[in-house]
Amino acid sequence: MNTAQADPLIGRLVDGRYRVRARIARGGMATVYVATDMRLERRIALKVMHAHLSDDSAFQSRFIQEARSAARLADPHVVNVFDQGQDGEIAYLVMEYLPGITLRELMREQKRLTVTQTVTIMDAILSGLAAAHRAGIVHRDVKPENVLLAEDGRIKIGDFGLARATTANTASGAQLLGTIAYLAPELVTRGTADARSDIYALGIMLYEMLVGEQPYKGEQPMQIAFQHATEQVPRPSVRNPGVPDQLDELVLWATDKSPDERPLNAQAMLERLREIERELGISPVPTASTAAPVRHDSGAVTKILPSGTAVLPEVVSPAPSDTDNGARLRQRTARRRARGTLLLSLVLLLAVAAGGAGWWFGSGPGSLIAVPKVAGMTLAQAEQAVKAEGLTTKTTPQSSITVAKGSVIGSEPGEGERVEKESTVTLIVSSGPAEHTIEKLSGRTADEVRQILQTNRVKVSGTAEEYFDKLGSGLVLNVRITPRAGGDDYACGDGCQVFEDDSAVIQVSLGPVPDVVGMKLDDAKRTLQDARLKVADGTPEEWSDTVDKGSVISQSAERPGGGSWRPDDTVTLTVSKGPQPITVPNVVGMTLTQAKAKLEGLGLRAKYQGWGDLPGFGDMATVIEQKPADGTLPKGGTVTLTLKLQG
Repeated sequence: MNTAQADPLIGRLVDGRYRVRARIARGGMATVYVATDMRLERRIALKVMHAHLSDDSAFQSRFIQEARSAARLADPHVVNVFDQGQDGEIAYLVMEYLPGITLRELMREQKRLTVTQTVTIMDAILSGLAAAHRAGIVHRDVKPENVLLAEDGRIKIGDFGLARATTANTASGAQLLGTIAYLAPELVTRGTADARSDIYALGIMLYEMLVGEQPYKGEQPMQIAFQHATEQVPRPSVRNPGVPDQLDELVLWATDKSPDERPLNAQAMLERLREIERELGISPVPTASTAAPVRHDSGAVTKILPSGTAVLPEVVSPAPSDTDNGARLRQRTARRRARGTLLLSLVLLLAVAAGGAGWWFGSGPGSLIAVPKVAGMTLAQAEQAVKAEGLTTKTTPQSSITVAKGSVIGSEPGEGERVEKESTVTLIVSSGPAEHTIEKLSGRTADEVRQILQTNRVKVSGTAEEYFDKLGSGLVLNVRITPRAGGDDYACGDGCQVFEDDSAVIQVSLGPVPDVVGMKLDDAKRTLQDARLKVADGTPEEWSDTVDKGSVISQSAERPGGGSWRPDDTVTLTVSKGPQPITVPNVVGMTLTQAKAKLEGLGLRAKYQGWGDLPGFGDMATVIEQKPADGTLPKGGTVTLTLKLQG
């Protein structure tokens, strides 16, 4: 069964946008698929990190670093990275799709490349790498597997997964992940890398393209690393006599063991290569393919770069072995034959060069037009810039929180990509922040509401506002939305319309204010303080017949200044002094019935002889003495009466 057909990712819609079509490559860190960007309706390459690495922070960092490093570069010889994201367990990069093969596949097919092929490929690689070095980026993993040869003749360098800023050049053992065959000596001996380490790898690649094999071999990686650190790379012409001296010297310069003796960066090496091109009369241009096609997992046919123009054979005149006329005649004949061969070769070379130039400027890359930079322009400015290049335009809207409405986000094809004359360039115009409908938020937990807002790209303030309310603790009372475009904030507790990049404040319930009535004062203070409320100083006191002395009679019902109670607000407590004392009245001289009524009406009790309760005696008995006669008693206190029957 076909591996690609068995891959569960094929047919899946990643992140709601990228429809996976087929698998085209698989490496130790990730798998690359061809997919369709459903939003922009274009074919892209989707690089998906292997599932067993998705939880590894180091590999996640390398994956994100690849996107950031490549995104900083704008060069036709660097593979464009359009996007980076996460869809559940899938971490992915969205890259430019280039149907074709890698340089490794070309060398595997042809073994040894011609000088023309080698110069063409090296010119493109150096151009792309020079852009990286100018941006302060060291690739750190230059090798044939990372050089892509497109069917349409484009040559690009990709896979910036190990790229770093030139100022952060220290590499630990775990970071020496580049292929050992292209490892610079300083990485082996000191663990440091800069732009000159990339140059060393390019020198090894140049040797390999000219010779058909790498300069160092060994059964163990450390054997190869030791040779890099201790030996000088031999001249390619030792293994391939057809290599010109200039390329011999370029290999030796690039692979010098001392970084200080190598080209300073890719631009310096590129300038020397172009001098060599002029010296050798080589024009580094791709031509129509003549090699057999190669198929990937996707089933797409890929054409290999041509074998190119043959290198001029080295002509050596034989040394004369005799001085007679016959010998001299043979020598002159040999020299004329050699000159004839040389002239014929030059004629053929010029014919091929003329044909190549005609193709280049007629229908090849030389006839193509680079898409201008339009990002940040107004629509009118962008249309003018594109039309000035002989191209036509159409527009497509795309929401954005970073690009003002009506301004151009970018284009498809992108900046620097080469297209045919009168091609249509799609201008991607910002429609401003996208609008979203938010459902009811009140009554949900704060975490739920925060997730809903973040999903709709609404910024949430760092700290939620908290209020005391009868709603359960931790539940959302309301959400206040502040528009990014300005204006008054508004409530969104019952749902609302928002724009991306608006900001929100979540108002959360802490539950009701604790009821401390009836508690001892110290207990009441502790309870309120635990609830993050303060208690007012100078606690007022009142008499109470129902609340024990020292306990809370009441607490302030309303927040000072009005509104809902919030943490750090101050609550006023009123404390009981107990029942209010009663002044004892003078009931001497009153009948028992009158005295009892007087005392009981004040909350006191009367005590007297038992016969006073006999029927009719209450009106016949008179109080002649009472104890206490005056002063105060607590409510319910007893006054003892002495009675006398009326005569």
